[in-house]
Amino acid sequence: MFIKRLLLISLALAGLVIWFPSTAQQLPNKRIDSLLQAAHQLGVFNGNVLVVHRGIVQYRNSLGYADGTKRTPLTLNKLFDVGSISKEFNGVSLLLLQQQGKLSLTNRLSQYLKDLPSWADSIQLRHLINYTSGLPITGATSDQQLLDELKALKALAFRPGNAYAYSYANVYLQRRIIEAVSGQAYATFVGEHLLKPLRMNHTYMDLPLTAPDMTRAFDSNFKERRYEQQMSGFIRLTIDDLYTWLIKLDNYQLVNKAAMQMLAVDFGGNESSLGHAVFKNDKLVWHQHHGSNYNYEALMTHDVENDIVVILMTNSQQFKVNALTNSIIAILQGKPYTVPKRSVYLDLREKVLTDFEQGIAFYRDIRANQRDRYDFGFETGDLINTGKYLMRRQRYEEAIRLFQLSASVAVQPSDYSYTYQLIADCYAKIGLKQLAIIYYQKAVEKDPMNENAKGYLAELVR
Repeated sequence: MFIKRLLLISLALAGLVIWFPSTAQQLPNKRIDSLLQAAHQLGVFNGNVLVVHRGIVQYRNSLGYADGTKRTPLTLNKLFDVGSISKEFNGVSLLLLQQQGKLSLTNRLSQYLKDLPSWADSIQLRHLINYTSGLPITGATSDQQLLDELKALKALAFRPGNAYAYSYANVYLQRRIIEAVSGQAYATFVGEHLLKPLRMNHTYMDLPLTAPDMTRAFDSNFKERRYEQQMSGFIRLTIDDLYTWLIKLDNYQLVNKAAMQMLAVDFGGNESSLGHAVFKNDKLVWHQHHGSNYNYEALMTHDVENDIVVILMTNSQQFKVNALTNSIIAILQGKPYTVPKRSVYLDLREKVLTDFEQGIAFYRDIRANQRDRYDFGFETGDLINTGKYLMRRQRYEEAIRLFQLSASVAVQPSDYSYTYQLIADCYAKIGLKQLAIIYYQKAVEKDPMNENAKGYLAELVR
């Protein structure tokens, strides 16, 4: 199954490789600073960074600007939107209520929310936290619009527990259940039961972007993009508060180990409520979660086995926080490291959205002539993500062409499988059932462990 990958970049921009023969003579914080300053100069990172190794802060710094005007330098007390990382707060809240005996993850959704159609009786709360409820991905942009769509929904996309769909509806319903069970507004519950006990005094829910301490998000050209999302429940916080959350959560100071293990359950290698969390021999050994939202992006990584924490928060999304995290960890382990190049996906996605044929011509040009500037280390992944970007905008035929292009450069069977699954998803969306079945079958043939493709295939052929 295709999963978000952490990639060590083999070459750096224009031959710039941060590789020192005498690295053992330099302190890790100096090497980390060299890496990040170079990344900032190359335009692939603008944000705040915190690195802690064996309980000692190795690096804590701000690089770049708080907004697109380039007049206000970033500082460590600035707040960032963290996108999907916010979903940890509702997951933990649900498990806290279960720990208190106020609900059970095996209970039915219909037990708590009476205003939903009959399909709510087939969904257990555990399906909501691992995104296997069968609720479809929706284009709703507000809580009320999403609720209206759910009330009008006639049937689920698949039987609960059979497949995975990263639908925001799962998160929205979790928050409504928390309100129904606790008798408190979701923001009030989180503030009282999670933020206050941890003394996270610089964390806010749905803080207006005009607030003085909020960063403003901007693109590669320093153009600020209007934040159009009207969904509620998104956390904005400082990097120090995010570190507090990660460490206290992973040390079971909010919910117990059994609860954390439930939150870590994924389906077919997809994201769980904790992003990607791994238990080995009954011990948490890894917890990493990525989030993004309108040019905000954050990645928090806790390598428990090696006692390393790396947190990066940016208000100018470049999709390089994974690669930078890998390089930072390499530095701490005394290994060579590199500065990431520009993202193929980031520069390609808007071009194919505006003019698909010109976008494809751009891709072919940089592939042939600009490999020194762009990172082609996981080319199939960039093409897949670009296709998914078009899917979210209902551009299914063009998305299929990108997925077919991705299949032509794929290397691993799991990459082929995921690409075929996405082609099948597109055909299913436009009503071409037989083609969808063919490509789901291809996906399973390439990777028999692709549980998602098997689940969707079972729904179509039954």
